[in-house]
Amino acid sequence: MPQYQLISFDLDGTLVDTASEIAEAANLALEAHGLARRPVDEITLLIGAGTRELMLRLLARIFLEKPALAERVQTDAVLASLDQFYAQTTGTSARVYDGCREALARLRTAGLKLACVTNKEERHAQRVLDVTQLSAYFDLLIGGDSLEHKKPHGSVLRRVARDLGVCTTRMGHVGDSRIDVEAARNAGVAAWAVPYGYNAGVPIQQAEPQRIFADLDELALHVLNPQPTPWAV
Repeated sequence: MPQYQLISFDLDGTLVDTASEIAEAANLALEAHGLARRPVDEITLLIGAGTRELMLRLLARIFLEKPALAERVQTDAVLASLDQFYAQTTGTSARVYDGCREALARLRTAGLKLACVTNKEERHAQRVLDVTQLSAYFDLLIGGDSLEHKKPHGSVLRRVARDLGVCTTRMGHVGDSRIDVEAARNAGVAAWAVPYGYNAGVPIQQAEPQRIFADLDELALHVLNPQPTPWAV
């Protein structure tokens, strides 16, 4: 029997590359309120805390550059526009990362329970999973607005373990950012990472995860047939 019974996965930057469609939704929302588009790379660096937090951070930058805009632009209205436009852009350019489907299929076939735990609002996360045809792999989806707290609060992954009936010592969490590594540590579960994704442009090694996998298929192979590996941190 594998050491682990439950693996939870971050969504954006771990399972699916969604940066371009998130950036497009954000820029459409800005344009709807008379604001100039921002570079995709700038918006990508803000991914990780949910779309609402992303837009709040983006607006804070814009208002810092041009303080007069803060009096004219209604933040709540921009947030509402983002919600509307992201519903339109979801799935238009999302790409499932190489090795993702194979990993999820292997883990499911082996009888492990799987969860998707993201800071993206649950309705948006569900839409991404549906459009990319990943929904069927997961026993549970937790979004940034599903619980009282969101990652990296330790209660989030502990709640996942409790809901799926697994001890935290038999659970691993994998993501692309420091938020995910800290969430795993705070919950007492194995803290794993992948080297691609976003993480605000900082190498994931700096977050000191317990193990870094080249892709999710490599993670699945380790979980199902654990071996000492050269990529251990």
